[in-house]
Amino acid sequence: MKRVFLTGAALLALFQSRAQDIPADSTGYKSRKLKVEEVNLVSSYYSQNGDHSAVTGGIGTQKLTDIANTIDVKLIKYGQTGIKHTFDIEAGIDHYTSASSDMIDLSANSSASSSDNRFYPSLTYLRENEQKGRTIGIGVSSSTEFDYQSFGGNISFSQKTKDRNGEFTARFQTFIDQLKLIQPIELRDPGSEGYGSANRNTFAGTLSYSQVINQRLQVMLVGDVISQSGYLSLPFHRVYFADGSVHQEKMPDTRFKIPLGIRASYFMGDNIIIRAYYRYYTDDWNLKAHTADLEIPVKLTQAFSLSPFYRYYSQSAAKYFKPYGQHTADDQYYTSNYDLSKFNSNFVGMGLKFTPPDGIFGLKHWNTLEIRYGHYTRSNDLTSDIISINIKYR
Repeated sequence: MKRVFLTGAALLALFQSRAQDIPADSTGYKSRKLKVEEVNLVSSYYSQNGDHSAVTGGIGTQKLTDIANTIDVKLIKYGQTGIKHTFDIEAGIDHYTSASSDMIDLSANSSASSSDNRFYPSLTYLRENEQKGRTIGIGVSSSTEFDYQSFGGNISFSQKTKDRNGEFTARFQTFIDQLKLIQPIELRDPGSEGYGSANRNTFAGTLSYSQVINQRLQVMLVGDVISQSGYLSLPFHRVYFADGSVHQEKMPDTRFKIPLGIRASYFMGDNIIIRAYYRYYTDDWNLKAHTADLEIPVKLTQAFSLSPFYRYYSQSAAKYFKPYGQHTADDQYYTSNYDLSKFNSNFVGMGLKFTPPDGIFGLKHWNTLEIRYGHYTRSNDLTSDIISINIKYR
C-alpha cells in the first residue's frame, strides 16, 4: 500500500555526460555478442514512526518497516552497422509491515493488511548511434501488491550536440493502475467484505537538457508535466468530521502537476565534487513545494570515498486537507492525510564507497561496494531511517 512516484526520471541518466569532449571510438573492435556490462545488487532497510496515520483519520501510529532487494542487469551488443544495443533488466521485491494499515479492521488484533509484498520488474531497451550521438529508448514495467496492480510504459529520445558537451532528452511515461478498494470496516455494508475496484491513470512528459560548461562544471535543466485521472483517493483512509461522524477519504478525480528542476556538479580537482539540486513543484490541488539538495563526495584514498548529503524540503498544504475533526459537511473533498499537509523536512546522511583496484575480496569484476545511511525528520512528527547496500559488477 506504499506508493512512490518519481518524476524527472531522466535526471540520473543524463548526468553521465563527461566533463570533456571525448569522441566515440570508431576504430576499436566492438563485440557483436550480447555481453554483461554491469550488474547492481541493492538491498535496503527502511523504518519510520509517527502519530498522524491517515488510516485512522490523521491520528494514530505511522510505524512502518520495509525491506527491499533489487537486481539490475545491463547487457550490451553492437550491430553490424555499429549501433549499440542496451538491454536493462531490473527486478525488485519489497516486504513491509505497517501498523497503520493494520487498523483498516479496528476489530482485529492483526489483519492481512498489516504486511504485504511488492514485486516490480522492468525492462528497458536503448538503441544508440554513437557516431550521431542519438539514442532511442523504450521500456515496460509493472508493480504488484495485494491491493494494487500497475503497468507502465515509456519511450525516450536523446540527442547530443555536435561537440558532445550538451544533450537534449524527451521522455514520455504512462502508468495504468488498478486499485482494490478496501473500505474501513465500519463503513462496509453488512455482510460485505468491503472490496471493489477502480482505475487510476498517470501520464508524464519530461524535457531536459544537460550541458558541460567547462572541465569543472556541468549543469542540467529538467521540467515535467504530469496528468493523473481516475480514483486518486485511498479507500482505507478515514476522515472524521467535526460532528464526530467518520467518512471515507474523497479527493478529485484529476490532478495536474508541474515540477521544474536544476542540477549542477562542480569538480574541485580530482578528489572533491559538489553536487547541488533545486526543484520547484506546483499542482492544481494548490500544493506548492521547494526541494534543495547538496551532496559532496570526497575521495580519501584511491579506494575510499565519503559522500555527506543533506536535503531540505518544504510544502504548503493541499486545499483539501484538514486535521482530525475539522472537516464539515460543507466540504466537497476531504482528507486528513498528513502527506498533503503543510510541513518541512530534513534528510541528512552519509555514503561510503569502496572501490579496491583488485575488486571486493579479490573478486576483480565485483569492483564497488557502497553503503548509504540517511535520517529523515518532518515537522509534523514523522521520523525515519534508511540504510542501503549496493554491490556492483562491471
